[in-house]
Amino acid sequence: MSQEIVHDAEQRMEKALQVYQKDLTTVRAGRASVSMLDKVTVEYYGSQMPITQVATVTTPEPRTLVITPWDKSMLHEIERSIQKSDLGINPNNDGIVIRLAVPALTEQRRQELVKVVHKMSEESRIAVRNIRRDANDSLKKQEKSGALSEDELRRSAEKIQSLTDRFVAEIDKVTEAKETEILEV
Repeated sequence: MSQEIVHDAEQRMEKALQVYQKDLTTVRAGRASVSMLDKVTVEYYGSQMPITQVATVTTPEPRTLVITPWDKSMLHEIERSIQKSDLGINPNNDGIVIRLAVPALTEQRRQELVKVVHKMSEESRIAVRNIRRDANDSLKKQEKSGALSEDELRRSAEKIQSLTDRFVAEIDKVTEAKETEILEV
């Protein structure tokens, strides 16, 4: 039973790391990335849809995104949605495609983005620690009910702690890589 708790904790920590990595893709680092538009939605036949579900988004150059809607009548709606979003990029509509020129980041903006990344990193570390706490609580409940011996409890708690250390170190490594990417001129 303790193995199941340890295995469950590991899976949950892995998911927390994956969510953090996915969230980092939305932080722009001076380069154009299709994932920058993940949170931008467009009204399409009465429902809100991500831009990637109503158009093809490509990056022909490192600082340019090109959005080609499947339905040309969506051009103005997509343009409006991008302007309303917090991307800070002005779309250029030529009647066929929408071009987004990603401006170079200023040093001040880079520092702000690094702070955002560190905040996201800390939230992920907290999530991993909460998973550790939940797993340790489950182990202690099992020990109290007599389903687990004191030695098994200690061994399982050590395994959970080593998992926690491993995932926190992985979060730190991912954070450092993103910080380097942001600060790269």
